[in-house]
Amino acid sequence: MQKSYRKALIFVVLTIAISWGAIGLYFALGGKWGAGSLTALAVGIAYMWIPAIVAILVQRVIYREPIREPLGISFSLNRWFLAAWFLPPAIALVSSLLSLAFPGVSFSADMRVFAERIASYARGLSPEELEALKAQIAATPMWVAILSALIQGLIAGATVNALAAFGEELGWRGLLFRELSPLGFWKSQALIGLIWGIWHAPIILKGHNYPQHPVPGVFMMCLFCLFLSPIIGYVRLRARSVLAAALMHGSLNGTAGIGLFFLKGGNDLTVGITGAAGLIAMALVNLAIYLWGKPGRSQ
Repeated sequence: MQKSYRKALIFVVLTIAISWGAIGLYFALGGKWGAGSLTALAVGIAYMWIPAIVAILVQRVIYREPIREPLGISFSLNRWFLAAWFLPPAIALVSSLLSLAFPGVSFSADMRVFAERIASYARGLSPEELEALKAQIAATPMWVAILSALIQGLIAGATVNALAAFGEELGWRGLLFRELSPLGFWKSQALIGLIWGIWHAPIILKGHNYPQHPVPGVFMMCLFCLFLSPIIGYVRLRARSVLAAALMHGSLNGTAGIGLFFLKGGNDLTVGITGAAGLIAMALVNLAIYLWGKPGRSQ
């Protein structure tokens, strides 16, 4: 086995073992997972930073090699940082429009529909808090809610979300991106996406992203990461910085739910960016990269 692949294997084994072990211990001790829990939020951020910690451990401690340049830590800004910031909400919007093509899914200007959808994801809230949240959302005009969510999502995506996402990206689009690059762009990004999706399995089983279908959700998350990995990987490649990948990841986390404001029907496996509609939208972006991006020439 070549040295580069051996390093990648060590990183993957350590990352999954530590991540699954830590989150498994949290759940074994009675920990809960849900949007309303500050403890779950803190644990989630810590979970996201395990790949970065392992990447630094492998790169610096085990292999005694430098970190910054090999892992793509560059603060040189370019236009691809803008693409990283604004592409996620565009994909989210296209995903929501594609969702309308699915049986039982329709457009709705009633914010109460969106309030019910958000409530299905907001685990950890008391019944009183849940009703208060639903009432607050239902009373908000749709255009105000969408604009506010977009602005807040983009700001969060470039700040706190990007900082949290950097913990993942230093591993996926930092160490693995470099070590698997001999495989070529598409093969390496597919493998990274598959590993990335599997890494999510414990929290998906607890309702993350797919609260209505946690078991099939593991398979869907693997597909989601498989389709998303080449997109983030391409932006990271063009930007020549893992920070662009962190920005895109953060922006995605901040704006992914915007298009769900006007959807009625469907479920977490079909609608939105993490559903089947999102897979179609990302497939179109991947097709554009394949036809016009020529990533292989820059690797």
